[in-house]
Amino acid sequence: MESVDRQSETVPPYDPAAIEAKWRARWAERGTNVANIRGAERPYYALMMFPYPSAEGLHVGNMFAFTGNDIFARYQRMQGLDVFEPLGYDAFGIHSENYALKVGVHPAEMIPRNIANFRRQLENGGLMVDWTRSLSTTDPEYYRWTQWVFLQLYKQGLVYRKAAAVNWCPTDKTVLANEQVIAGECERCGSKVEQRFLEQWFFAISRYADRLLANLDHLDWSETTKTAQRNWIGKSEGAEIWFDGIKVFTTRPDTIFGATYVVLAPEHPLVDAHTTDAQRAAVDEYRERASRRDLVSRKTTRDKTGVATGSTVTNPATGEQIPVWVSDYVLMEYGTGAIMAVPAHDERDLEFAHGFELPVKKVVHEDETLIDSGEFNGMTVHAAKHAIVKSLEAKGKATPVTNYRLHDWCISRQRYWGPPIPIIYCDDCGVVPVPEKDLPVLLPMIDDFKPDDSGISPLARHDEWYRVPCPTCGKAARRETDVSDTFLDSAWYFLRYPSVGDDSQPFDPAITRKWLPVDSYIGGNEHAVLHLLYSRFVTMVLHDAGLLDFEEPFTKFRAHGLIIREGAKMSKSKGNVVNPDEYIDTWGADAFRTYLMFLGPFEEGGDFRDKGISGVRRFLDRLWVSVRDCDTDGTLDPEVERKLHATIKKLGEDIPRLSYNTAVAAMMEYMNVLRKSDRVPRRAEVEPLVQLVAPFAPHLAEELWEQLGQDASVFDSRWPKFDPSLLVDDEIDLVVQVNGKVRGKIRVPRDVTQDEALSRAMGDVGIAKFVTSSPKKVVHVPGRLLSIAF
Repeated sequence: MESVDRQSETVPPYDPAAIEAKWRARWAERGTNVANIRGAERPYYALMMFPYPSAEGLHVGNMFAFTGNDIFARYQRMQGLDVFEPLGYDAFGIHSENYALKVGVHPAEMIPRNIANFRRQLENGGLMVDWTRSLSTTDPEYYRWTQWVFLQLYKQGLVYRKAAAVNWCPTDKTVLANEQVIAGECERCGSKVEQRFLEQWFFAISRYADRLLANLDHLDWSETTKTAQRNWIGKSEGAEIWFDGIKVFTTRPDTIFGATYVVLAPEHPLVDAHTTDAQRAAVDEYRERASRRDLVSRKTTRDKTGVATGSTVTNPATGEQIPVWVSDYVLMEYGTGAIMAVPAHDERDLEFAHGFELPVKKVVHEDETLIDSGEFNGMTVHAAKHAIVKSLEAKGKATPVTNYRLHDWCISRQRYWGPPIPIIYCDDCGVVPVPEKDLPVLLPMIDDFKPDDSGISPLARHDEWYRVPCPTCGKAARRETDVSDTFLDSAWYFLRYPSVGDDSQPFDPAITRKWLPVDSYIGGNEHAVLHLLYSRFVTMVLHDAGLLDFEEPFTKFRAHGLIIREGAKMSKSKGNVVNPDEYIDTWGADAFRTYLMFLGPFEEGGDFRDKGISGVRRFLDRLWVSVRDCDTDGTLDPEVERKLHATIKKLGEDIPRLSYNTAVAAMMEYMNVLRKSDRVPRRAEVEPLVQLVAPFAPHLAEELWEQLGQDASVFDSRWPKFDPSLLVDDEIDLVVQVNGKVRGKIRVPRDVTQDEALSRAMGDVGIAKFVTSSPKKVVHVPGRLLSIAF
């Protein structure tokens, strides 16, 4: 025991600040976290969605997400894998530009400061990030290749430009995606959203809809994420049916006998042709009014408006003439921009019919069979769908089709802070892509980057950048002034990380084959649809172009949960935002990391309560003392040894499935057994615990590993193995009943006989006092119960 006393005298108290600073410096000095990109024998790519570097710095939700990914990555490294864990910054976009305008600072000056602050916070958080391969989407050496990706899609015939109805925010002066419009207002500034028609660049992602949908069946992704993607793609089987010259799409051809009118979208090109002279003024006035409404409001509003065109068309099933109307609840972007209205079997159509006193005709009975449908009466809905389409198809009036909710991806943004779209307009040559050798098309440093109401990017105001010679004929030409959507920046960044530093190509083929696709990807549910969908699409296109060997970018994806505080959602207005810096300064990064993981299931999130972190810190304090005080002499306590091996087994199950909260709980339970009654732990009992805690508290684990005489990093040690034979406890707790009431438990061998069990029960003072006479009946249920009756 003398060795224990000497060790206690030489080891100082646990000082997180000093230890964490020491190991951050040591990791940087030794290159501990730098991946062997070319020489890795067992490559494992563990990726976390990169953050937008806001001026406010990292928030606790970021740290929760990054820590969860980091724990998983460190665990994989301790399995003997060569782990690559990169991290960069998604720094272009409207958030940065608007904030820069608000505070009067140029985004090109603001973003580097924000990134430096994020880097400091991330390093203080103890992440195993390979900082030699970090990136920012605003770096010309990155967006050069973003523009290259655009050109690859252009070569594949997947890029086109057209005038389209878009949501326009009059305050932000830019186009908004439908997801950015809430109740008719801009989600960022609350302004009333308008509809405009602008020339926009699109990627033809809809051509990949079926493939994007089919591949989901084979991906190891969170089911909620896959469901969200399936719903967004929105496959629907139906038919295109001709009502004279108007083609409609419907998923319910079985209801065509109940179609009592046809509705055209206000933008439909056939509106003029089907409008009578008597109705033309009313229709024109309605179309002008509808053009001012945003697309989301048109989709969701309960109030149906419209106007009759004055003309009729023939229902091809009944031969009857039915009226043609115009209404903005029909959208040009879905189907054909025209619908057959069946008010008896569609809620929106019914609301419209009631509003304008149009006929309602029921053609499907409650038992799902057809009525009032001619020769198809009595058929089931399913059978009638096929039969009616087949009948109409024979008459040249219908075609079976598959439709998708997924629309082509509009990548144009009429703003400044983004990668310029690499297109040049020449009066003689037309649309000319910028030659790859001329990339990047640099974003110029301009002071007047505030957008205006013109719907044209501020870049158009700068002739020195805007006017260029045509790369084909050399004559005067003009640059495209739109910048690309930030979703394009993030749709390929995972391909770049392993090849950062190679300025000759976007991704090295050999390195990409070694490291891609990404083995594990963790990110937020808010990106479960668009970012992941666009990344999959771009990967598929590059695969089809022969540039990648795989078509799905992320082998495994898990969405992390959200953190609330003291039962409430965090917000600056409530003053309840958790600043990671404050907690790391007070408690240490390791305690902060471990507490975040202890809050609840990683895929669900948890409630951050200030008092809770002290318990985690006490656990780390006890671990420090246990290593300091451990004894190398003596045999292991069987109870402690069994608990140790059970804990090793549990963490080996919990960490791969991201059940970090139960893993932390298991380590705390083991600590209680280890130090029960202030017993002195043996080195062999505490050393494996240092390895188990390492992914959660990496600085502390490195320090304790060094104190235990180890030279290499604890993360280069192998994860401890458990002995299955030690998981079976030789003793059990046997419940004892006296006259039908539970009076206690006794610790007995698993194979104890009835007589031995009775003897031990009678030897327990707490039980024996209830047995006041000789037992008349004793029943022993092995492994469960001893019942004594007198």
